[in-house]
Amino acid sequence: MTLTVVAECLAAPGQEDRLRTALEAMIEPSLDEPGCLAYRPYADPNDPARMVVVEEWTDEQALTDHFATAHFRHVKEVLEQVLAEPMTIRKLVAAPGE
Repeated sequence: MTLTVVAECLAAPGQEDRLRTALEAMIEPSLDEPGCLAYRPYADPNDPARMVVVEEWTDEQALTDHFATAHFRHVKEVLEQVLAEPMTIRKLVAAPGE
């Protein structure tokens, strides 16, 4: 069963471009990881400070491995500097019967 992850980010005032750049830089290396099926950042058209990343992983271990990569550790450091509040991460699986 695949694992869908929704990560919500809110940039601090004036940090919107840095947030967008950091999340976009994660696309290619994340998609190159074993177990990554999808990785896509989205911007809120009504609030440029708010972005959401929707990811799909083959399983929990693939996500755990992702958190240990150099590119994730780097973006985590950047996010600590540009976010107005801690990132919210939701892990989801298909509803029964799906």
